[in-house]
Amino acid sequence: MFLTKKFIKFYSADAKSKKALKKQAKEAEKAAKKEAHKAARGGGADPEENEDGGVDVSAGKYGAHGMIQSNGDAELIARQFVHVRDLENDKADQIVWVRGRLHTSRAKGKQCFVVIRQQEFTVQGLLAVSDTISKQFVKFASNVNKESIVDVQAKVSKVPKKIESCSQKDVELHIQQLWVVSSAKSQLPLLIEDASRPVKDDEESDGLNIRVNQDTRLDNRVLDLRTPANQAIFRIEAGVCQLFRDILTKKGFVEIHTPKIISAASEGGANVFTVSYFKGSAYLAQSPQLYKQMAIAADFDKVFTVGAVFRAEDSNTHRHLTEFVGLDLEMAFKYHYHEVVDTIGNTFTEIFRGLRDNFAVEIATVGQQFAVEPFQFLDPPLKLEFPQAIAMLREAGVTVGDEDDLSTPDEKLLGKLVKAKYNTDFYILDKYPLAVRPFYTMPDPNNKKASNSYDMFMRGEEILSGAQRIHDAEFLTERAKHHAVDLEKIKAYIDAFRFGCPPHAGGGIGMERVVMLYLGLDNIRKTSMFPRDPKRITP
Repeated sequence: MFLTKKFIKFYSADAKSKKALKKQAKEAEKAAKKEAHKAARGGGADPEENEDGGVDVSAGKYGAHGMIQSNGDAELIARQFVHVRDLENDKADQIVWVRGRLHTSRAKGKQCFVVIRQQEFTVQGLLAVSDTISKQFVKFASNVNKESIVDVQAKVSKVPKKIESCSQKDVELHIQQLWVVSSAKSQLPLLIEDASRPVKDDEESDGLNIRVNQDTRLDNRVLDLRTPANQAIFRIEAGVCQLFRDILTKKGFVEIHTPKIISAASEGGANVFTVSYFKGSAYLAQSPQLYKQMAIAADFDKVFTVGAVFRAEDSNTHRHLTEFVGLDLEMAFKYHYHEVVDTIGNTFTEIFRGLRDNFAVEIATVGQQFAVEPFQFLDPPLKLEFPQAIAMLREAGVTVGDEDDLSTPDEKLLGKLVKAKYNTDFYILDKYPLAVRPFYTMPDPNNKKASNSYDMFMRGEEILSGAQRIHDAEFLTERAKHHAVDLEKIKAYIDAFRFGCPPHAGGGIGMERVVMLYLGLDNIRKTSMFPRDPKRITP
């Protein structure tokens, strides 16, 4: 260690020459810059400070930007950036600017290896002491806190051997400049490296097996969402919504927006959230069903909506949320509700095909952390009737009645039986018993115990429940009385059909559940950006 002594000379104002005054002003300006750098970096070492007294050949090529406040610096505004995902062999030998997070850094002698991450894409960077890269620059880079946002100027170089730890395997960045744009805390509640580790069924006795538990992830969701798998999951989720909209729009559907504050429980049930509404009370909508049906009665013919759905169910399971995104549709038909069933089934196969063809990179990224078999589907989709499902379950040794609803274990087993027999993870189950469906479900005219209703399944779990709705006000009233539903509470619903309404059917889809099951994930909280369940309403 070298100890530096500072000598201070005192001069009278009269004795100072012009040259001395000029030198003093320059030193003051330099000191001010140093202090600004230190303040921007949280008190860290100044990049121009040279512990051995020599000249820092990299001075001015690294440090902290300070807070970006849109000050109009023309040179910075003109800077062109390349996305990490685009760093391939065709960029070799080019000088590029990249903005990303410092994922990891590792100093080794006179070198420092870093990994720069931009969303789910990563690239290796290298700094090595040379005629143009100073020891101070290397030291500065190795001390930048993980998760800090940095601007890097570098030369793209091909590598002789693939870099398996990064998404960009064929190139690395030989860094020429590095500026900290936003510094992260030195102590993080979780490390992205740990939160990104592959999940394995069996514990590895001889390997590193660090796991970040679900509550820690959700309590620090902003950090957790930065993992490559999470970045991919929510891009896939956006893709599901976009495909749902595009496919239905091409089929002649109109997107509508329905109220979420309503005067009575959407489905006549008790599982609703009550909210104060001026001098009275209101409810958060369990479903947009009433408004979809009203739109059909208003001659919109085919409608869909994407929006929040609220369920006050105290269900702490892997597949239930108290708030989720509903993908709902309703459609008038001419003479048979299978016109609607086939439209919905075709919509699903088009969504699956769109995900497979357009999100292969994202699906593979999720697969690197959560290994699962690829999703299988048939086109047209498999359609079974409820009695066929009962027969399959009985053959497998399950005791179930003809008019019993299927339990969750029954549904999962049926999914496995269907996969084994038909090689599909998606299927439609039609003709549910009338006794297990809501009052507004149209009975089967040819079988008084059956109904014109259906569920759709992915990997043995229900993702849509739907039916032909009763569109005649008098018949609807009769069925409501049969189910002991308070007619006063559903008066507005029944009145919607008193002015003539075409026959129609529809269904509601849980977006998060679709993404969870398509990717084969084990918990719906992985596909809700900020999940809400009976025990969590933050962040």
